Amino acid sequence: MKPLNIIPLILIAGLIFGCESTTSSTEDTEDPSPEDVLKKEYQDEQAEILQTWDEIVESVEEGDIDKLISFHGYGPKFTEFKQGAPRNGEEQNEAFERGVFGSVTEVVKMDANEMKIAVYYENVAIVTFHSDFHLMFGEDLAVINEQETLVFVKTENGEWKIVHEHHAPLNAE
Repeated sequence: MKPLNIIPLILIAGLIFGCESTTSSTEDTEDPSPEDVLKKEYQDEQAEILQTWDEIVESVEEGDIDKLISFHGYGPKFTEFKQGAPRNGEEQNEAFERGVFGSVTEVVKMDANEMKIAVYYENVAIVTFHSDFHLMFGEDLAVINEQETLVFVKTENGEWKIVHEHHAPLNAE
């Protein structure tokens, strides 16, 4: 008879401890609140974005246009705004970048001034800066001073890809 009395105690203990572990694991996997996401800095991801930016600049300096293009997350969701023109997509962006950056003969300067990196949920980042690009096209110097916005998404394999670009004139005052 004693074994029968122990079984209900074991079952009750199992239910109690099982409920506690289920509750604590649920609490560990809860999504952060919107307020937390807006305040959290995500420093590791910010460092990854800076590294990606450095690699983008390096690809332009080296004239490696295929590498430059590889930083884009082209697909049906990709969008770009450029200088007040209507929105365009992946084909237009790639053609523009291949045409322009493929014609650069020297990168004199490619500074991203006042860069701000805002990361959300560890896998989406909005990067804003004021470009101060000085690019040589043969004997001609082009100076590009714009307000830039790049939206990055982190892929399953940990790469940050540009899924949106916005270029607008920078009015110096």
